[in-house]
Amino acid sequence: MTRWRRGEAQIERMLADGELQALTGAAADGDQWLSKARRTLSTAMGAASADPDSAFTLAYDAARFACTALLAQQGLRPTTRGGHYAVEIAVRGQFGGSFDRFGGLRRQRNDIEYPVVIAARLTSDDARSAVAVAGELIGAAEDLVPHLGLFG
Repeated sequence: MTRWRRGEAQIERMLADGELQALTGAAADGDQWLSKARRTLSTAMGAASADPDSAFTLAYDAARFACTALLAQQGLRPTTRGGHYAVEIAVRGQFGGSFDRFGGLRRQRNDIEYPVVIAARLTSDDARSAVAVAGELIGAAEDLVPHLGLFG
């Protein structure tokens, strides 16, 4: 498998800046992340009515795990310096399309986790919408993983 070319310069910059780092061996396997994404999405679905905030956060985590699967399959992972934002930038830069929606989930999750004022809560419809987006991202990642080789 060859290196994914779209966004290549951006990934190289992120590696040089310490936002991403290289993985080797068994860690460079996206399938384990996709399994984790599916399990987390299932939990989010079950919580959507009773606890929309937690369900939204779980849906976001499921989407992030799917995006991390793409990076892992390429032998990459975000560092603590790059964090969740590095995952967003890396997948949007390389894959675009439905992965552009990950940024909205990330920003909403940040609003839930780090509110300025605890005000209006999310509804179960908000949570179900996040679950649907996460499901789309997981499906797109599952389609891409078999086509990705190591970045390095």
